[in-house]
Amino acid sequence: MLATTIRSPPSLHDFTTLAEYQSRTPESFSHGKPVLHFHLPDAIATVPKSQCDILAVFPPDTPAAPSINGETEQVVKQHVQVFVHSENFTIFSEAAGSGVSIPYPSISIHAVKQVRTPGDTNTPAIWMQLEFSDGGADDDDFSTVDLTIVPPASADAQSLYDAISSCSNLHPDPTNDDDDEAADEHDRIVSESSAEGETVEGFTGVLRGTTDGGLPPPMPGSGGWITAENVHEHFDEEGNWIGANGEAGELGEGAGRSRPRHEMDGAGVNGDDESEVKRPRVE
Repeated sequence: MLATTIRSPPSLHDFTTLAEYQSRTPESFSHGKPVLHFHLPDAIATVPKSQCDILAVFPPDTPAAPSINGETEQVVKQHVQVFVHSENFTIFSEAAGSGVSIPYPSISIHAVKQVRTPGDTNTPAIWMQLEFSDGGADDDDFSTVDLTIVPPASADAQSLYDAISSCSNLHPDPTNDDDDEAADEHDRIVSESSAEGETVEGFTGVLRGTTDGGLPPPMPGSGGWITAENVHEHFDEEGNWIGANGEAGELGEGAGRSRPRHEMDGAGVNGDDESEVKRPRVE
């Protein structure tokens, strides 16, 4: 999301105050004036000099100012009005003749921190990391701004922080449509199949599905799922496999025959004596 540049300052008449909003039931929750959670008529906004010109409040020719937070990097600053309302976070500079409305999802981090003013006084301020994107996926499509708002001594920085938090909660991060589609692909259940039962090389008993996403047959030749409705097409009344076309399938020698215990104890698959290699049976 990108910030929106504005050329005239918002008016308090453009908003419904939070106290008024909470005192009565609104006629509509989706229409009407934005709700103003916090307003600062005069605050100081700063960004590093290297990030100048990303926000219209700080034109590229804005002169560097003494740092107000004790850091060595040069900063630019403006006196601004601050409007924390239910739609956007808005600041406006009379000196610059412009302002910005910042979408809350673009505020990736905000915190209260102590800054050192030129008078060598520690003052609470709000630091925000803003991330703007024009919709691309590459790193070059993103801009990051470190914005600091220093309220006047008469204002409460914690109240400003709480107002930003409350409005941010009204605007959760948008979902990614591509992620939703990928999740749908994984969650989709295919109930029918026209698989031909092609085996997968290197695996025993594993059949390859069809290109349409269908499932392989549970048994070779079945062509799909065996259900109560079609079981008679694959098995006779005695439970013998009859194949997909109603003809008895060719099974290997010994298939379907129960072997006595003495055969299992002493004979191998090919009739060989395995008594010497079998583990002794514990009675």
